[in-house]
Amino acid sequence: MLNRILLAAAATFVVTSAQADTVALKVLGQPAGSGQIAQQKEQPFFESLKSHLDFDVSVQYLPVDVAGIPDSDGLRVLKSGLFDIVSIRGSQVSRDEPAILGLDLVGLNTSFEDGKKHIQAFFGTVDARLQSKFNAKLLGIWPAGPQIIFCKPEISSLADLKGMKVRVGDQSVANFMAGLGATGIPLPFGDVQQSLARGVVDCGITGPASANSGGWPEATTTVLPLSLQLAANGYAINLKKWNSLSQDQQKSLQAAVTKLTDDIWAYSEELYADAMRCNSGLQPCALKASYHLKQVPVSEADKETVKAAVEKISLPLWAKQCNATFPECEAKWRQAMGLQP
Repeated sequence: MLNRILLAAAATFVVTSAQADTVALKVLGQPAGSGQIAQQKEQPFFESLKSHLDFDVSVQYLPVDVAGIPDSDGLRVLKSGLFDIVSIRGSQVSRDEPAILGLDLVGLNTSFEDGKKHIQAFFGTVDARLQSKFNAKLLGIWPAGPQIIFCKPEISSLADLKGMKVRVGDQSVANFMAGLGATGIPLPFGDVQQSLARGVVDCGITGPASANSGGWPEATTTVLPLSLQLAANGYAINLKKWNSLSQDQQKSLQAAVTKLTDDIWAYSEELYADAMRCNSGLQPCALKASYHLKQVPVSEADKETVKAAVEKISLPLWAKQCNATFPECEAKWRQAMGLQP
């Protein structure tokens, strides 16, 4: 009898020890309906994270909207430790840390190549801010893709937006629209298609894949493929959880997330090209929906207007906001970008 009790106790100890060696991670992801990157890259990666690491891990992955948490609360969730890893939505969480917007100011990242260079340059500053203010370490940044303009009335250039109401994703884009004589209106993504159809707004800004999944081409006629931003998002981990890992485990997790973000950069570029074809009724088209939007050629004058917006509009307004909570903000950004104060 005693032997049986000892054997049972030993078995329990083995199971308990094995469980203790397993790292449990709670991951808060992008919204369930946010598009192909979340569905094809992010969720599969975290649900199979164990296969990407050199140590045992159990993962609970939950989209932010399924969890019932506002996506603007991502940094607060990290600080609280409610989730260990959060898929941060850049513009949405910037109300809590304005420095994040410095990764993707309007007019800064007009191409994927520019985006990689500028985001990497300012990455360390943003990481330091998250560590000091939110007890979180930045693991990687990735782009949802170029944010371009979809309109119900036919347009041929930025000048045609004057007097129009344009759905925007953040205040920096609203400021840019104001400079064109348009009115930037913030709307939740899920409300935009009907708002376009009913004339509540004339145009909207998003990526072509998101527009496709949201049915925007059903309510618009024209797309101006002029990139205002890349919609920078990323992954961060609670520092208490990070510090509980061994150095080898930290290296393994960082390498896995770096590979994921590298994959998303490449996938985002492929997705952009495919969605542009699909939205214009061209082939090949891998997305489910095909539409017949008119693609407006982008003029050199409009490209210059967007690039000039950095120094004229987006940087001055953002710097004032960021410097208010982080006095070195603009100076560090200019140093990172290789620009004179």
